[in-house]
Amino acid sequence: MNHETIAVLDYGSQYAQLICRRVRETQVYAELIPWDRANEVLPKLQPKGIILSGGPNSVYAPNAPTLPAIVLEAGVPVLGICYGLQLLAHTLGGNVLAAQEREYGPAQVQVTALTDDDHGSLFQHMPPTLQVWMSHGDRVEAIPPGFTPIATSANSPYAAIVNREKQIYAIQFHPEVVHTPQGIVLLENFAKEI
Repeated sequence: MNHETIAVLDYGSQYAQLICRRVRETQVYAELIPWDRANEVLPKLQPKGIILSGGPNSVYAPNAPTLPAIVLEAGVPVLGICYGLQLLAHTLGGNVLAAQEREYGPAQVQVTALTDDDHGSLFQHMPPTLQVWMSHGDRVEAIPPGFTPIATSANSPYAAIVNREKQIYAIQFHPEVVHTPQGIVLLENFAKEI
């Protein structure tokens, strides 16, 4: 296992390169990998964690990008961002629906779980209310079995969820952009503490 590398699977996000850059700012190397090359690259890379980027698709779109099984079989922490959250929820038995209105712009997220007794917390060293950037048309309406909600917003009942046993974290907002001021802390928590 490469203890200093985070794999970022690119699902077509305009911010995919930025995710890598922001992780690297925490002094942890990040490598961008097209999602459909994960089966080939992840066994060689052996990352300490995997981030699923956002993307423009709906999980229900024809030919929508899917979650390679190796992501869940790798035995390392996973963080899904935006489409990554929706993809994890959809794949693992949750329910994703088109939102009444596309959510694009600033939002406030209420963190309901700042600490985690088993592993480092995604939200440690952060205030309970966060200013974040949202950009999505679908949203999670029901979370998969084994997951717990850890943050909410006015338009996203599941702004962040976790399966602590499997170390799978997923967030609806974008921590990589400057419009999420505490985003670098969240990425550092994932890269170094979880």
